[in-house]
Amino acid sequence: MSLLEVQNLVVEFPGRRGTVRALDHISFDIAPGEILGVVGESGAGKSLTGAAIIGLLEPPGRIAGGQILLEGQRIDTLGEEAMRHIRGRRIGAIFQDPLTSLNPLYSVGRQLIETIQAHLPVGQAEARQRAVQLLKDTGIPAAEQRLDHYPHQFSGGMRQRVVIALALAAEPKLIVADEPTTALDVSIQAQIIMLLKNICRDRGAAVMLITHDMGVIAETCDRVAVMYAGRIAEIGPVHEVINHPAHPYTAGLMAAIPDIAQDRDILYQIDGAMPRPGAIPAGCAFHPRCPRAFDRCKAERPELLRAGATRAACWLHAGVVA
Repeated sequence: MSLLEVQNLVVEFPGRRGTVRALDHISFDIAPGEILGVVGESGAGKSLTGAAIIGLLEPPGRIAGGQILLEGQRIDTLGEEAMRHIRGRRIGAIFQDPLTSLNPLYSVGRQLIETIQAHLPVGQAEARQRAVQLLKDTGIPAAEQRLDHYPHQFSGGMRQRVVIALALAAEPKLIVADEPTTALDVSIQAQIIMLLKNICRDRGAAVMLITHDMGVIAETCDRVAVMYAGRIAEIGPVHEVINHPAHPYTAGLMAAIPDIAQDRDILYQIDGAMPRPGAIPAGCAFHPRCPRAFDRCKAERPELLRAGATRAACWLHAGVVA
């Protein structure tokens, strides 16, 4: 059974000039212990998908269709109070900038202990003990002393470890990690990626990893969903999507990554730009930029179709090109 099921999720933003559809029938699932990567250009809808799952959509954004199930329970219709209990206890969140996730006025120990006691029936002494262990588990040295330090006394990489410890404080089943390595240098990125993988293995937690970095996806994930203009363009096992991309957009993303084995003067680029949410063309949203587009692509919008080991929203896999 899937831990998380997202079924035909639609997110809209009403405005003076009409309603803008930012997510258009997104569907995927995540199994216990699995890391699903969500990748795409800025504005593709990656972070919005994560925000919808954890119940933190910015107003006036709203879920206008579909459903989100956590361990079989529908959570997208819950009120703010009920969602607050799920957030932290059953779903942990890791955000891009650790400084926005930590209160600068409180020691990291106080923040960890308060989070633990808010979600678990433990006393002050046991909560402190758990907090120390969480800091140790996330690779922070001298954890007992560092517990009483404030966020500004930690480096960027150490602060992100504290944020991961906070996300794990109530032993959630699912972690939504939104660009958790973007603000860090490359060597620290590798450590945080290894930490996320170990968390999955040791705790059986599932992770939804949102990023625009295919290198991070290749190193970390079991499966990957490639997003474009508020929809999933391709989804499948990470090695298949990277080595045998079935959607022209995915193929373009992979071709744009520099390869040290090839001597090229000019890097490949996908011509054009992703359409704004309020100006998505008819048919396949990618067709104005696609080198393989044909008439059907301009008229009909494809659903995810079987494409070898993956599924791709592309008419090239409809059996007969017509």
